[in-house]
Amino acid sequence: MKKIFSAVLGLFLFASGCTLAPKYKSPQAPIPAAWPAGAAYGETGKEGSAPLPPDLGWREFFTDERLEKVIELALANNRDLRLAALTVEKAQAIYGIQRATLWPALDGVGSGNKERVPADLSQSGERMTSERYSVDLGILSWEIDFFGRLRSLKDQALEEYLATEQGRRGAQILLISEVANVYLTLATDRENLQLSRSTLASQRDSYNMILRRYETGLVSELDLRQVQTRVDVARRNVAIYTQLTAQDENALNLLVGTQVPTELLPADLNTVLPPSDISPGISSEVLLKRPDILQAEHLLKAANANIGAARAAFFPRISLTAAIGTASAELSGLFKTGSGTWSFSPQAVMPIFDPRLFPALRASKVEQKALLAQYEKSIQAAFREVADALAVRGTVEEQLAAQQSLVEATSETYRLANLRYTKGVDSYLGVLDAQRSLYASQQELVSLRLRKLSNQVRLYSVLGGGWHEHSGEKLDTVSSSP
Repeated sequence: MKKIFSAVLGLFLFASGCTLAPKYKSPQAPIPAAWPAGAAYGETGKEGSAPLPPDLGWREFFTDERLEKVIELALANNRDLRLAALTVEKAQAIYGIQRATLWPALDGVGSGNKERVPADLSQSGERMTSERYSVDLGILSWEIDFFGRLRSLKDQALEEYLATEQGRRGAQILLISEVANVYLTLATDRENLQLSRSTLASQRDSYNMILRRYETGLVSELDLRQVQTRVDVARRNVAIYTQLTAQDENALNLLVGTQVPTELLPADLNTVLPPSDISPGISSEVLLKRPDILQAEHLLKAANANIGAARAAFFPRISLTAAIGTASAELSGLFKTGSGTWSFSPQAVMPIFDPRLFPALRASKVEQKALLAQYEKSIQAAFREVADALAVRGTVEEQLAAQQSLVEATSETYRLANLRYTKGVDSYLGVLDAQRSLYASQQELVSLRLRKLSNQVRLYSVLGGGWHEHSGEKLDTVSSSP
């Protein structure tokens, strides 16, 4: 029996290196090697000293301490991130199950049987009662993986496990980005609320002044009704931004997974420290480090391994059942000398006609091609996301400078129009137009400041930054035996 088990072990070691899966080769990225250049992109790729997002931890990227604490709360409490982590654990367990099929399972079996045999069925012609007791230790129907079917399925499970791990990292990057954007949106809406309240106070002062002049007959009712419209618009805007700030807080609480403490919420956009400078690098190869791209490639590798399993189905499947034990007609005689038993039952099954095999192989190849297309599409979509963010970064400073100049000009226009009205040179309609333009330009300036900060966060995330906490942390490799 010892020789039998030695032979079985030798067969396993011989078969362990065989596989019929196609040799995997990383596809060429279907994007330009360099980032787009032109007037919209400024000095893309020439920052030099700025770090690449995949190498920069989110604690170093976000310099605002309150925002860091909010992100920390989100990473600890967000339910979507918990589900992603549990999906990784499940995939890890499935891989462990599939990997274990390469090894034989050793079972211990104990049995007892007592049977009464009638006289006409008994060999002795007399009725009798027979007993049999046995204890065996053996291998039940272990498939010897000569052609790599089980190994291909194991490789497929491993790649799917690695894909879920990259999916979890991608979910973390998305969560951090969404938390930061909602946080910045809340700060913006709170600043707009302050602007609306100050505008309302200014309009009420104007209304009270014109009301007094109307009561003394110095102005017409038209001026009074015109300024009243601006008061009502300002009241409406205050109500709108009061609503928006409440909804922003609700959205932030949902993302974080718990109630965000009041002291961590921003007062306005001026109180939020801007993120650190980052560089996209010179080469677009940095995109290949993005978790969603790595996830797509792992799924492509899994489909490649599945082709090997489909090919192996055309070849014989060899299984083995072997056992060694003891048996006796009496329970007390199980372990006496001479009661030993053994069995050795190899089996080979060769498919002769199975109409499912060729369609299964075709399906596995089509799936591999579909995942290849999905992988290439993911890279192209990622390139477009980065290019769009770079276009915003390359032009937003000029937009801010122009808008700041516009705010200063409209503010001076409003002051002069108000002065001309009080001196009786112009009607109040000029003041209303100037005030409307000033308020709109101030709102647009706040929106542009939000766009600049949000785009910086977006550029960080679309370049693959945010999956690790501190700079210098390396991408941990997943063991082949979790």
